[in-house]
Amino acid sequence: MQVMIIGGFLGSGKTTTILKLSRQLSYAGKKIAIIVNEIGEIGLDGDMLTSPGIATEELTSGCICCTLRISMQYTLQTLEEEFKPDVVIIEPTGIAFPGQIREEIETMGLSELSFAPVVTLVDPGRFGTEAKEIPRFIETQIREAEILCINKVDTAPGEIILATERMLLELNPEARILKFSAKLGDEQFESLYGCLDLQGQEKPRPEKLNSVELSEVSAYSVGYTLESGLLSPEISMALVEESLKTIRDSVKEINPDFVGHVKLSVKLPDSMVKGSVTSSKESPQVELILNRRSKEPEMRLLSAITRVPKEKLTGIVESTLEEKLREAGVPFEKKEQKEHGHGSGQNLVKLTRA
Repeated sequence: MQVMIIGGFLGSGKTTTILKLSRQLSYAGKKIAIIVNEIGEIGLDGDMLTSPGIATEELTSGCICCTLRISMQYTLQTLEEEFKPDVVIIEPTGIAFPGQIREEIETMGLSELSFAPVVTLVDPGRFGTEAKEIPRFIETQIREAEILCINKVDTAPGEIILATERMLLELNPEARILKFSAKLGDEQFESLYGCLDLQGQEKPRPEKLNSVELSEVSAYSVGYTLESGLLSPEISMALVEESLKTIRDSVKEINPDFVGHVKLSVKLPDSMVKGSVTSSKESPQVELILNRRSKEPEMRLLSAITRVPKEKLTGIVESTLEEKLREAGVPFEKKEQKEHGHGSGQNLVKLTRA
């Protein structure tokens, strides 16, 4: 069983990258399992990654490199025994330390285990040109990688891409650097497949770190069931875009330079609208995905933002979504979330095997 760890800060494009990687590997005859780790209580990306023949599991409400270690061990053991995948792709939360995840997995006693080189994705539009301005936990992600991928080159100016590359080389001169657009699936992205065929090398780590504490990121997620038949795709797209703009602007009043990720989705009977915003300076990105069936219409939001108190983030998210739903005339009901503590060892897995 080969383990691929695809890390990177919130909003760097991990889900898009893993979606294309997993489908390509599946087409090549590999049996694929994906573990998605969300810092919030509600998973959001697992549904996006579900495809025929691919097992997708979600670990929520914590980080698998520290507080959810036991849940990850149980999940990997269950996959090994019941699904027997050729490749397990791990998408850690955007504040996780990929090297620490690998180190933890190596101590779990799993049989016939190998590792692909550790990958960290970077969005060049989200970083300054001086490495000293980068938070310590992001710097750790960069230093622990064997392959550094500068993603979203289709949307970033050339000088920013070059400045990002210089910064990465300064922090981790031993890593291989790829520059691509995972969304477009360009030639450089295709070269990532060959790089992941190689055997990864363990890097020594001086200490174990708690990524949640070190990141200064507050996270909150929430879900709402919606009354069926009252939302069209067009209205849903406008609802998602306006909600994300309002949340962004409200968070900016507290932290004008926030970075992170706010992901919002609306599931309709035959389609899904999803959108995201990743910084105070970014406009919301919204897209309609057709042929996605849902048992019941629902809205889900996952937010993880730097230097904003959680209680303020919670208030902004809930008041915005509920106000926008009322304005759209859509009856809703907030989903209850189960209480559970970090590090409790509770298994918080949602299994989807298409």
